Amino acid sequence: MLYLGCPQWSSTAWKGNLLSRHCKNADMLHEYAQVFNSVEGNTSFYADPSVESLNRWRDAVGNDFKFTFKFHRRFSHELQLTHIDDELTAWFNLFEPILSHVGQIMLQLPSSFSPKQLPLLAQFIAKLPTGLNYGVEVRHPEFFKKGAAEIAFNQLLIANNVNRISMDTRALFAVKPNTEALIDAQQKKPHLPVHAIATGNQPMARFVIADLDHDYKSYYQPWLKKVKQWLDEGKHPYVFFHTADNRQAPLLAREFCQDLGYQHPVLNPFTGEKEASQASLF
Repeated sequence: MLYLGCPQWSSTAWKGNLLSRHCKNADMLHEYAQVFNSVEGNTSFYADPSVESLNRWRDAVGNDFKFTFKFHRRFSHELQLTHIDDELTAWFNLFEPILSHVGQIMLQLPSSFSPKQLPLLAQFIAKLPTGLNYGVEVRHPEFFKKGAAEIAFNQLLIANNVNRISMDTRALFAVKPNTEALIDAQQKKPHLPVHAIATGNQPMARFVIADLDHDYKSYYQPWLKKVKQWLDEGKHPYVFFHTADNRQAPLLAREFCQDLGYQHPVLNPFTGEKEASQASLF
């Protein structure tokens, strides 16, 4: 199974395209889930959702849809993976209503998290409930130099069937930042080498470009081969598509799927596209 998605499910810019022209905010997830079978749950990195929100999100999607939520930044950035036992229990208790619809839970570590702190990561992983899938994204340069630090990190993940998350921002930084969206994206996104390795059964790639008007296909060509390889190996990859303002993210996902030759609902006309096509008949 290939899971495709965007870094969000709600965007007013998608109305009349991915979403119906008059889609209400409360209906955006349901319409999004008619096309995509996963989404990056980035909001959980910044704030804990309410139980009511979690129940509403669960009920808005089908059984095959898989959320990928991030651990709140208090674990990774504030507490730095220390003294987190009570917080971790509370976090999983909060998310319990939606865990059956969660494909992977992501830990995004700050660039300050160094190889010296790998024992803390090992302790954190050991505390995680079994029966769920996890992914880790690192941003310290030493984890990208193919030396002892990266080998130790990868071996830790492999030993625990935890996925290494790859974020590919090469196409984003290949473009001169001449718009507010590009300036903002390049300031916030990491600019690191891309090491595509499957340390678990659900490898994840986050692919970020400027927009569809600049070269991006040359950057995702290697991903086509890698994703196909993972699928052939029986893995279940997750691939998420970003643009600087995410306006064109659904179209980027469609292009990738077309080039991959994989049958997926993203290849069908979007809700807003079908509306426009029907309107043109009258």
